Amino acid sequence: MKIFISLALLLTATCFTGCKKETTATTSTDTASETLWEPTEAQPKLPTMKIYLGAETLDAELALTQKQEATGMMFRTNIQDTDSMLFVLPVPQQASFWMKNCPESISAAYITMDGTITEIHHLEKNDTNAVLAATDNIQFVLETSEGWFARHNIGTNTLIRTEKGSLAETFLQRRQ
Repeated sequence: MKIFISLALLLTATCFTGCKKETTATTSTDTASETLWEPTEAQPKLPTMKIYLGAETLDAELALTQKQEATGMMFRTNIQDTDSMLFVLPVPQQASFWMKNCPESISAAYITMDGTITEIHHLEKNDTNAVLAATDNIQFVLETSEGWFARHNIGTNTLIRTEKGSLAETFLQRRQ
């Protein structure tokens, strides 16, 4: 039973997205070993894209790789009202974000494949408890400064678009 519980906990931990630990395989000429990779500093500003949420526009940083997703907004301070990061998840899932090494609280919108915000959450600074989506169909997550969605009257059922069209048209067409 202890093995089952340990495996269940390990599986749950590997499903976390956003600020998380990432495991990468490293090989040397003598042996292959696994090393745990964990960010130790904020990542540089990522490439941005204009996204439209009703009448609001954001220049969102794009977290597209596993390492960018794992680092997210870790170690960032002085998050401004204009700062945001869009996470493009590899497949629809029950997204789960936490705030390890994040010294400022933020807000996060969990978004379906068609670009509809289904949930908005407060993520408390340095909280290592995951905030799990209510459904398993989350394809994108948008992180903003704390309270941004409320200040800008953006709620659930808001559709997010880019200059290229829907989020699916912008990011998922190339994967098919």
